[in-house]
Amino acid sequence: MKLSFLGGAGTVTGSRTLVTCEGRQLLVDCGLFQGYKNLRSMNWEDFPFDPKQLDAVVLTHAHLDHSGALPLLVKRGFRGPVFATPATIEVCGVLLPDSGRLQEEEAGYANRHHSSRHDPALPLYTEQDAQRALQRLEPLPFDQQSTVAGMRLRLRPAGHILGASSVELGAGASTVLFSGDLGRPDDAVMRPPVPIERADCIVVESTYGDRLHEPAGGQALLGQVIQRTAARGGIVLVPAFAVGRAQSLLYAIYLLKQRGEIPDLPVFLNSPMAIDATEIYRRHRSEHRLTPEQCAGMCRVATMVRSVDESRALVARHGPCIIVSASGMATGGRVLHHLKSLAPDRRNTIVFAGYQAGGTRGARIVAGESSIRIHGEAVPIRAEVVSLPGMSAHADAAQLVQWLKTAPQRPQALYLNHGEPAAADALRQRIEQELGWIAAVPRLGQSVEFPQSPAAA
Repeated sequence: MKLSFLGGAGTVTGSRTLVTCEGRQLLVDCGLFQGYKNLRSMNWEDFPFDPKQLDAVVLTHAHLDHSGALPLLVKRGFRGPVFATPATIEVCGVLLPDSGRLQEEEAGYANRHHSSRHDPALPLYTEQDAQRALQRLEPLPFDQQSTVAGMRLRLRPAGHILGASSVELGAGASTVLFSGDLGRPDDAVMRPPVPIERADCIVVESTYGDRLHEPAGGQALLGQVIQRTAARGGIVLVPAFAVGRAQSLLYAIYLLKQRGEIPDLPVFLNSPMAIDATEIYRRHRSEHRLTPEQCAGMCRVATMVRSVDESRALVARHGPCIIVSASGMATGGRVLHHLKSLAPDRRNTIVFAGYQAGGTRGARIVAGESSIRIHGEAVPIRAEVVSLPGMSAHADAAQLVQWLKTAPQRPQALYLNHGEPAAADALRQRIEQELGWIAAVPRLGQSVEFPQSPAAA
């Protein structure tokens, strides 16, 4: 097998790994590049392979940095199947059309306000393109083995979000395991990733490869933030990923209210796709820890804001409340309107509860920038800004190493992807020190053969 790292190398976005075996081609993940402009511009480039010659795609999970380029792939000629777990397919049915719709809206806004250098500004893909891509999706339940592109394929539970999987590919006597995004063993909502059963080669994510989560998590800190913001008459705004973080935040707020640790403030979930995703949690209870009562509490704690008119009214709201809105890195969506309204007021607090990729608005706000551009306007950041990495859905460095330790034997090859350079290299050193394994951090565009030929070894 040949592995070509075409995304998620040196960055946490755009995950794409091409696997070539005996002339057949399979793509593990097909994500959008996000963050810095030089990364985002890569979405407009041709794929470094012919989509028409690709036999199949396998998705680890539905987040857009892993699935968001599927509509482009289909638009450019791919006609094969896309395999994913049933929950991932449901979540993609929410995220991908919304992504296309948002890009159409942003292009329309740029054309109306002449805020783009392109005339006319065009969407990367449309909602209709996304709907066509969804037709290629085929369900593959966890732990059910299938043969795809001449290779054995099995999806293993990875935690992280609903449907998230590690991808196990086999050819001959060799097995390659792609971790996908690994969840945390101590996550309050999702079940932990399962141990490794077999792997001669492992490709593991390294998002938090250079840090450890706070032992107590972020729930207590979130409670403190809500208390002090309410005391000064402010609003707590939480940009949240529609799938995973939004639900964990609602559950945390539900528990804080149940225990009387925060005031009984109004809570709003202003994201139609997060609302839809929350309903999916009810249908896939075997994948998370919540009881029916806890799941109901998570869904009940917030007023669901669907319509545009309701959203506009919420943006104009005054007085203490909690607003959870997508997107998690403030790259688009309804949260931008809330940021424009709330960020200039010192009484308010903006809470980031997930990883902020370099170059995103979220990363710049967390880094302390005094103003941020939204819809072509400079918006001053006077509100309190709080980062709660302890509420991340990603395993930290120690948890990644613990997962690797579950391998029944030392892998012949280990590659670290889906991480910023500092994080990936820190994890590489940690693995070598704690496990004595040799790990490599592939470059974007690099190809490796597995098993290695004697000449390459």
